[in-house]
Amino acid sequence: MDRALVLGGGALGTSIATHLARSGTQVTLATSGALCDGASGRSLSWLNSAGDRSPAYHALRVLGIDRYRTLFAADPSRDWLRFPGGLWWDGEETAETTHARHNAEIARGYDSHLLTPEGVARELPGVNAAAAAEESIRNPGEGWVSLPHLVEHLTGELRELGGVVETGLGTCALLVEDGRAAGIRDASGAEHRADAVVVACGAGTSAVMAGAGVDIPDGSPLAMLVTTEPAEVEVPVLNTPRAAMRPNPGGTFCVDHDWYVDQILEHDDGTCTIDESVVTELLDEASALLTGNTVLRAATWACGRKPIPADGEPVLGTVGALPGCHVAFTHSGATLALVAGELVTDEVMTGSRHPLLAQFSPDRFRG
Repeated sequence: MDRALVLGGGALGTSIATHLARSGTQVTLATSGALCDGASGRSLSWLNSAGDRSPAYHALRVLGIDRYRTLFAADPSRDWLRFPGGLWWDGEETAETTHARHNAEIARGYDSHLLTPEGVARELPGVNAAAAAEESIRNPGEGWVSLPHLVEHLTGELRELGGVVETGLGTCALLVEDGRAAGIRDASGAEHRADAVVVACGAGTSAVMAGAGVDIPDGSPLAMLVTTEPAEVEVPVLNTPRAAMRPNPGGTFCVDHDWYVDQILEHDDGTCTIDESVVTELLDEASALLTGNTVLRAATWACGRKPIPADGEPVLGTVGALPGCHVAFTHSGATLALVAGELVTDEVMTGSRHPLLAQFSPDRFRG
């Protein structure tokens, strides 16, 4: 493999490009706009494998968290990668279903503990225990990452390894010759050729692949992430009935949820907007989760599509119908970014399906 091109400047794309460069391949990372200007720039990026999912998906997510722990161990001073654990409760869940979730996590060997409000107050003093459910689930092994910082870190290494970063290319299409992916054509008509192409365009992946005659069904919903001004309180990643939030560098927080999705307006040019009153309401909900009469105020917010394949499972690896092409498209782009970069690179370099990606092949949609 002499030349590879990765289309997509988010966490998955930059991870794959950097892993390919580590393997000795000449790599171009290409993106329509700026690096991290899509979903990776507005992701809660909670590192986890909580809840219920298929055994293969759970295993992959646990490996994803493991790779972040390796990165953290290399430099624990990085303020954009932390493991404070997570706390979950859902006001509509009964004690029976909360116990079922907890028991399912235990059965998979996932570190999971039930906490009463008294336990929340004792273990997590920054969380308003009065807002918690009668029982919450504490997952102490979970963490968070700021994807813009991760992308900056990875592209720095990519450039040091001789990789090329091409931004601002506009809408790009796959270049197909003799039934094989041969590169991309950018919005200006210029061709960027390679021996292998990896498509990692987030919610735009399905459209790019459809342009080459490959069907990868898309289920990407609208979403919003709010970044707050600094606040002096320490909490883990919180997932609650009306707000999900995590710490962020500089003492700020990132906050999202899904109850307001129908209030996001998607315009013809692909941009999205939402009324500022919804942002205020979301931060009111998040503020109520914190002790010390903390009031969170918005610094920025952004809306757009959250990448999710139609069947909810990751789409990772070689496209059988289009030799020379590989795909990385998944909801859990933050948790999987590092391990997906490693495993997709293995497929590109060896030409063989990696056993851990067998269930997630793009070919499952054929026929």
